[in-house]
Amino acid sequence: MKLSSLLYFAGFGLRTILLRRSDPIVGTVILTDKCNLHCKHCSVNNRTATIQPYARVKADMETLFRMGVRILFFCGGETFLWSDAGRTLRDLVLEARRMGFRIVNVVTNGTLSADLPEADLVLLSLDGDRERHNEIRGDTYDTILANVAAAPAGNVCLYMAINRINRDCVRHVCRLARDTPHVRAVSFNFHTPYPDTAGLALTTEQKRACCADIAAMMDEGAPVFNLRSVLPYVAEGRFPAPCRQCVVVEGGRLSVCGRCIDVPGLCEKCGYFFVAEYTLAFRGRPRIVLDMLRTYTRYV
Repeated sequence: MKLSSLLYFAGFGLRTILLRRSDPIVGTVILTDKCNLHCKHCSVNNRTATIQPYARVKADMETLFRMGVRILFFCGGETFLWSDAGRTLRDLVLEARRMGFRIVNVVTNGTLSADLPEADLVLLSLDGDRERHNEIRGDTYDTILANVAAAPAGNVCLYMAINRINRDCVRHVCRLARDTPHVRAVSFNFHTPYPDTAGLALTTEQKRACCADIAAMMDEGAPVFNLRSVLPYVAEGRFPAPCRQCVVVEGGRLSVCGRCIDVPGLCEKCGYFFVAEYTLAFRGRPRIVLDMLRTYTRYV
């Protein structure tokens, strides 16, 4: 991370903590819900198969920038399916840089490409070993690893949603992130029990075991892009939600934290590690703040 960006985010954090503000700093633009996969744990793919036009996406980016967002994610559906009038996902990343976003990340299932050197991070979904990943996402494991091998920028971050199918694969994915060229880190979430996928959610005891695996892999040198200090809070579900510092926009519709925030009771069952990390850090927990600074300067 550039020193200027580090100082900017440090200033934002201090203002948020000392003045108890809730201004957003992280924003996600949903480019499309169209996806080439039908994953068992996903509740948002192909509901409309709408690809947002460039003018709409640019307007949404401008809205987030005016709100103060400086960490931008592009998300889907599958983001690499997005195109409009000759423009591609790469053009959106470059446009975001021109606007002044300090960190620009892309989330993808990795089946089409992982090669986007203009992004700070390409967060690529890999949900276990070959057997468990393919059970969740279809026969895509080998395709994804081939695309990682063809993405030499070194900005790939594996992204695993832990559920009842793949909960025994945490160590496998950590070692894969550590030992695979071009992979910078691995990031985890627990499955959030949307109404149609609630059966995949973990028990508290299973979450504790997974967090113990993550901590053990950190000790083995795995490049985990999560905060060790937050693992106990995530395992026990002891963190405030939603995260007011994060916003999502889809087709001009703005939501706090996530696009399914209107589902009754879902926030109380949130499995997103970043929600715990941001909400606790911005409440001024010194250990978590220091952990965040160390982790972000290492992997972004």
